[in-house]
Order: sequence, then C-alpha cells, then structure tokens
Amino acid sequence: MTSAEKSATKVIIVGCGVAGPVLAWFLKSKGYQPVVYERIARDSDGGLSLMLQANGIRVLALIPGLLEELPGVVEDNMAFYSTVPGHEEMLGEYTFESSLKTASVPLKDLLINSLGMGIRRHDFLPLLAETAIKAGVEIHYERKVVDVQQSANSAEVEFEDGTTDTASFVVGCDGIHSNTRISLFGKEKASYTGLTQLGGFSPSPKSWKHKNTMANFFGEESHMISYQVGPDLNSWAITRRETEHKETWRAVDDSMLQELKQDPVAEWGHGAGELVQTAYKMTKYGLYDRPELKTWFKGRVVLLGDAAHPTSPHLGQGANQAFEDVYHLVRVLIKYNPSAGDPSTETLKNAFEEYENIRITRTSALVKQARQTGDELRVVSGLEACLARNEGVRAAWADPENGPGLRGLAKARTGPFEGESEI
Repeated sequence: MTSAEKSATKVIIVGCGVAGPVLAWFLKSKGYQPVVYERIARDSDGGLSLMLQANGIRVLALIPGLLEELPGVVEDNMAFYSTVPGHEEMLGEYTFESSLKTASVPLKDLLINSLGMGIRRHDFLPLLAETAIKAGVEIHYERKVVDVQQSANSAEVEFEDGTTDTASFVVGCDGIHSNTRISLFGKEKASYTGLTQLGGFSPSPKSWKHKNTMANFFGEESHMISYQVGPDLNSWAITRRETEHKETWRAVDDSMLQELKQDPVAEWGHGAGELVQTAYKMTKYGLYDRPELKTWFKGRVVLLGDAAHPTSPHLGQGANQAFEDVYHLVRVLIKYNPSAGDPSTETLKNAFEEYENIRITRTSALVKQARQTGDELRVVSGLEACLARNEGVRAAWADPENGPGLRGLAKARTGPFEGESEI
C-alpha cells in the first residue's frame, strides 16, 4: 500500500454481492480507500441469475470496459403464454427492434434499448469483484460481520471470530439477511408471503421459435419466467402458493428435482415443460416481506441495496435498484465531501439524508409494485380469476407502444441520471 493509500479515508463495505464491489470501485476512483468484507467463500455458487436492465446498465457503463466483459445474453424479445388447462395460448409478444441493429449500435445503447441482459450470478459476481480488485480495492472473503459499533469519529465492525476493523464510515451492502441492518435497527420479523420460488438452469428449449426471449407462463396458482443466460442455457423460476419454505438459496436434492419432473408444470406447453424436464440444477426458497425502513442510516453507518429495501423478485429490479443506490450515494458524497477527506458526522448526515430523500420514495414504490405483481397478477387462484388475469396481460401488450405494458416496464427501468450529471 502506498503512502497516499494509507492516508486516504478508509471506508468499510460489508458484502461483496452485486453492489459492494461496484460501490468500492467508484469510491476508489474518487480517492477513498474502500475495504470489502464478504461472509462467504470466494468461489461460492449461490443463487441463479439476474436480468440487467437499462437503469443498472447505465451505472455499470460508467466503469470503463466493464460492459464489454459482461458474460450474459442480450434479450430482445418478450413472450406471454397461458398454460391454464383448456386455455393454452399465446397472450402477447414484443420485440425490441432497436436492439437487433448490432452492427451500428454502440454496446451501451444496444443494452439500454433491449429488454436487458440475462446473466448467471456465478459469472457476474466474480467479474465485479475482479474489476474492483484491479482498481486496487481490498476484498476479504469468509469474514462475516456480526455487529457494527460507532463513535463520534469512526465506525467499527466486529467479525464472527471476535476480531474488529475500523473505518471512517461503513456501508452495509450485505443483502436481505443484513447484519449491518440488525446492528442499526434491531432484528425484525420476516413475514412469509405465501409464495415460494423454485428456479433452475436448463438447455434452451428446442421448441422455441425465438432465441434471446424472456418468456412468461401464466398458470393457475403458478407462474414461470425464463430467459437465456448463455448461448444454449436458460434460467427459469416458478412462483407458487405453498406452505412456508425457508428463505434459503441452496440447491435442492435429486429427489426434489425428480419430483418436479413429475409435476403438472412439466407438461406445460410452449417450452415451459421442456425446461422443467431437462433441468440439471434447482434451488427453492420462500419469499418473505420485511418492514419498510423510514431511514437507512445512523451516524456513520448507511445501508444500500437489499439491506435497505429488500424486494420480491417479480420485477427483476433488485440488482438494478442497488446500482441506482450506488450512483446516488457516490454522487452525494462527492457533493458534500469533494476532497474525499475524513468527513465529520455532520457531513455524513447531510449526504446520507439527501441519498435517502432521493431513493426511499422510488424504492418503496417498486417494492410495492413487485409484491403486487406476484400476488395479484402472476399467481392467482380459480379459473375465472386466471382468465381475467390472462385478458389483462393480453390487453397490456396488444398495443405495446401505447398500452400499459411497455410503459410499466419503462417506469421501472428509468434512472438513475434524471436531472443529475454522471459521476
């Protein structure tokens, strides 16, 4: 470490998922000394995939060369199907025409004007971490932060083994099970939503007429979504109403995988059943709600991403909203602490309050919209309700350019630069 790095303002980032290394890269580029601590091992294979959308891509595009390294698949088509028995049919389809002009469209514009990029978490997270490391960021794996304490001029994290580390301030990017959040606001009860998700990877269905497609399948008390994450690889997730299941992301055993292949969903048409029948990896997890926070910080400790605003996955905005958080947190730190020196608690208060004011209203609305999408649109009970849901989907995409379908999608994907310059 150089003398300049030793004198730079140290920031501890808890968590090295999607948000932590991106925040670390930006802070490093602005003159801070970020140190990232992650509780799991470096090569852990948790989770399945995510969809990078326009708002998240705009933030990642600020890191030189990163977009060109993304190991995902650009999705340029959306399709909607009914799998309700006796009513199996296509409900709607939309192709992002501008995303197909790859020869003349810059990569950033291609991604922003497409549906997005499907990408495996196991491919994406190491790339983000390596990008931060190349910029000079320290990342320490298998260091679980269990508590955060603070004084007038610093904040201290305590690890599971009893050791500690100290920095000027701490950012909790430690996800839905955030110990940073618990340290600030106490342990909260997570309430089961009544929904589970079961997801996996499968070869892309041979029966599909489109590649690069995000497909939604609407059944009775079940919904399935699938998109490509590799040249011949699809990620998919089934949402259902079931008895309570633990909120884990661990792979299920072979017996459950075989059981699913005997389930009625394995007989769904339009390629959905084929995905289930050919699945080679699956995870199952319950979906839970947590109380909405009215503030995201105390003193020298602030939350970001799922630690601040955990959301159900029905809009695919979890990672993208975390990247918006990163952008605005860095922007307000530049505004209130342009020298990147050791900030006073009052300086941090001003920065964190503005960050909250920008982000809480937007994330709260999207969390509610995601919950409503799962409860009222995707997973409904009874034939009459299912058919009404199907007609709503059909109507939304009958005239995509003028109807509510594309407008609703665009609303979630806007940001994060409205009225602001790029950092």
